[in-house]
Amino acid sequence: MLINNLFARIEQNKAPIQNAFDRVMKSGWLILGPEVKQFEAAFADYIGTKHCVTLANGTDAIELALKAMGVKSGDRVATVANAGMYTTTALLAIGAEPYYLDVDLTTRNTTLSEVNRAIAAGVKAVVITHLYGLATPEIHQIAQHCQQHNISLLEDCAQAHGALVNGQRVGTFGDAASFSFYPTKNLGALGDGGAIVTNSAQIAEKVSQLRQYGWTSKYHVEVANARNSRLDELQAAILLAFLPQLDTANARRREIATQYNDCIQHPNVIAPRWENTEFVGHLYVIRSMHRDNLRAHLKDAGIGSDIHYPIPDYQQPVFGQRFTSLKLENTERLAAEVLTLPCYPEMTDTQVAQVATAINDWPTQF
Repeated sequence: MLINNLFARIEQNKAPIQNAFDRVMKSGWLILGPEVKQFEAAFADYIGTKHCVTLANGTDAIELALKAMGVKSGDRVATVANAGMYTTTALLAIGAEPYYLDVDLTTRNTTLSEVNRAIAAGVKAVVITHLYGLATPEIHQIAQHCQQHNISLLEDCAQAHGALVNGQRVGTFGDAASFSFYPTKNLGALGDGGAIVTNSAQIAEKVSQLRQYGWTSKYHVEVANARNSRLDELQAAILLAFLPQLDTANARRREIATQYNDCIQHPNVIAPRWENTEFVGHLYVIRSMHRDNLRAHLKDAGIGSDIHYPIPDYQQPVFGQRFTSLKLENTERLAAEVLTLPCYPEMTDTQVAQVATAINDWPTQF
């Protein structure tokens, strides 16, 4: 069993995918045309913001959003270190200095107290990652504290399309939010794609300029440190086809996660928990002190798994000895214990039960 079966998704959506393809081919417009404009309007409306600017991928969305919010080389920016290096990659591209936050063991997201620690250390901006499809529970309080201290707040929503906190969608709490439309995301294209959403016309305009060479008008370059980062028409058309299905797909992901929680009964496995948020089940991530042994057991049973993520950002080889004195206890514990199980809308109940049974059958002697 695959960790994520994209073929099943494509097979179930042959007609809308073909319709999207035909529409774009008939128009003859392949870059920044009507499909992009329509998707940007539809996605902004879905999230509940005034503006959406699409980009080539989610990492560009983080980088260009931070640039539009005024982050420059040498600025310190707070971020978590348990989310796959994506925000850190964007910060390194800017020349900014990452300031790493620890996370809560249960939610796997950061906390208000950690953000306050970063603010006291003098960060220019904070990036909050809503990891695995679970909204950061304290995001409202975090946003209030950032605003009170004049600190820019970017929400990284790459794994949380449609997630809610007290009825409010993630992506609407900060100054801006970044999204990825990588194929495995809750709202995924058939290739790379990304976007920022914001209520700030100034941020939206700046990102629009940064995504296309720094143009303020065609061939007139005024904005420095720009690039070519555009979502193409075909991917926008496909995302338009998939967007109306997003809430239904998220509900199925939650259903699968709930079935796992009900069925997995093993003394050496800690299941994820979610309270006061609408979890959208991007990844179903368990914990075990014997993670590698369990993963080998699942492989023998024909079940795929993955580790999201095995190395804290500050321990990556690219940094050499730069962060050797840094230790974030919960981040490092999670890196050693987390294991991702298959969880995607096309899974059948039989497949979910197969995974749960395999875990329950895992020997307890090590």
